[in-house]
Amino acid sequence: MIDSMVQGIVSAFSGTIPKELIVFIVSMIPILELRGSILAAGFLQMNFLSTYVIAVIGNMIPIPFILLFINKIFEWLKKTKRFSSLVEKLEKRAMSKSGNIQKYGKLGLFLFVAIPLPGTGAWTGALIASLMRMKLRDTLPVILLGVMTAGLVMSLLAFGIIKPIVG
Repeated sequence: MIDSMVQGIVSAFSGTIPKELIVFIVSMIPILELRGSILAAGFLQMNFLSTYVIAVIGNMIPIPFILLFINKIFEWLKKTKRFSSLVEKLEKRAMSKSGNIQKYGKLGLFLFVAIPLPGTGAWTGALIASLMRMKLRDTLPVILLGVMTAGLVMSLLAFGIIKPIVG
């Protein structure tokens, strides 16, 4: 599913905007984030270093805004009939993944963001940290390190520098 979403974005924008901008945009999209942007870079035949740097920077752009404003935005949306159930569902889903962050604090947050598995990543990590009322100065560097680690792992796998362990 993610492959086809990324391929659709790449196909839609190829030839109209620079490939680096495509990777940058994909890295800021929830769900796709860093993993999707590195996949896009593979479709676009970009090199390792530029892919890594653009994906990490793009993935981090929304994070301070999530950490600073999502609670206020959610409070406002909960007052509307149209969005209150969606916000409650998002909060419940995020908090259902918060166990290790609650247990291990910043280390748990780092691992949650750094291990590139479905349902993890900077957006969800920032949302959980925000819902848990963790401080920006404590969480932003941890999320950045997690994104850098996940980006390195994904890039090494995507560029065939390391092979996944199967078996």
